[in-house]
Amino acid sequence: MGPRILILSASVGAGHVRAAEAVELAVKELAPDATVQNVDVLTLTNALFRRVYAKAYLDLVTKSPHVLGYFYDLMDQPSRSGNNRGDRLRLAVEKLNLRPFLHFLASEPWDLVINTHFLPAEIIASLRKQGRLAVRQVTATTDFDTHRLWVNQPCDHYFTATEEGARYLCRWGVPAQDITTTGIPIHPLFRSPKDRAACLAKHGLTGDRHVILQMAGGFGVGPIERLYRALLDVDVPMEVMVVAGRNEELKTQLEAVAVPPRHRTRIFGFTKDIDELMAGADLVVSKPGGLTTSETLARGAAMVIVNPTPGQEYRNSDFLLENGAAIKANNIATLAYKVTSLLRDPGRLDQLKANARQLARPNAAIDVARRALELLRPAESHQV
Repeated sequence: MGPRILILSASVGAGHVRAAEAVELAVKELAPDATVQNVDVLTLTNALFRRVYAKAYLDLVTKSPHVLGYFYDLMDQPSRSGNNRGDRLRLAVEKLNLRPFLHFLASEPWDLVINTHFLPAEIIASLRKQGRLAVRQVTATTDFDTHRLWVNQPCDHYFTATEEGARYLCRWGVPAQDITTTGIPIHPLFRSPKDRAACLAKHGLTGDRHVILQMAGGFGVGPIERLYRALLDVDVPMEVMVVAGRNEELKTQLEAVAVPPRHRTRIFGFTKDIDELMAGADLVVSKPGGLTTSETLARGAAMVIVNPTPGQEYRNSDFLLENGAAIKANNIATLAYKVTSLLRDPGRLDQLKANARQLARPNAAIDVARRALELLRPAESHQV
């Protein structure tokens, strides 16, 4: 009988769940005899906690992003008193509200837990310290920089997107030998090259001019229509694809916008063909979430960073800009100017795309799964 592997995420935004799905597929590919269960821990709590933990996060992203950024940076600092009272209080509240999750953990003899969010990792680490649980756990981070909340010892191994992120975990006491830089786990579809012309033709595009993909995220929130109208002001003829996600009202609004004759557009709702759309794109206009950014890099497209959320997306922006794989529009009013300038400089655009390909780690999910499964080998054949 194969190992029993539990993959845990939390639906705070869409990225953590998508990373968990990628790891699940990779584990099943490498260990077809394994029993694998993928669980969003926020499905194992009460409605109030789920709303506060997930819905409040989305509300802050859309309505008060700088408040979110303030707390993100604040919680990345050591306790001034050194007693970590705030951490203990937060953990106590989480345990109180996640009792169904605690019962679930105790109900099955899991051999390994793979986390793509710090919430379940923190709870499992606490239970291990108390001697109430002995399961091995590993954690895969989902942004290009790391944060103190990802450090939850004991944890048998950490997977980071970048070497800089690994160094930062070491700053918080994680042994260097317990960290592997893999990239952010993305769907296995991104491991396989796609024919650009075929992808464009499938989705009603010709590719006879620059192709721009505007992403709205799974929830379709933010100033999407304003960004779209700004892109239509670009002087250079383009084919523009917009993914509105599950927001049907937004899709209808976008379809009603008049398109200048020099451009052609396609508006998509929720789609599972993001890998194909990215394969056809020269530029991806998006917030720099960890998963979306990693997928863009894997397809070798340059990125136009818009509307980053203070906190992790600011840090993701820094990573892309430092490595020459993106440009950033600080406001919608200048978006058309910046995109026009880039498209009129083909050498610069080609360099951004080349840098994106160099940064890409399309095999991250497989690398995470392979290294995690190694922990299940007998102690005499593999020392952790």
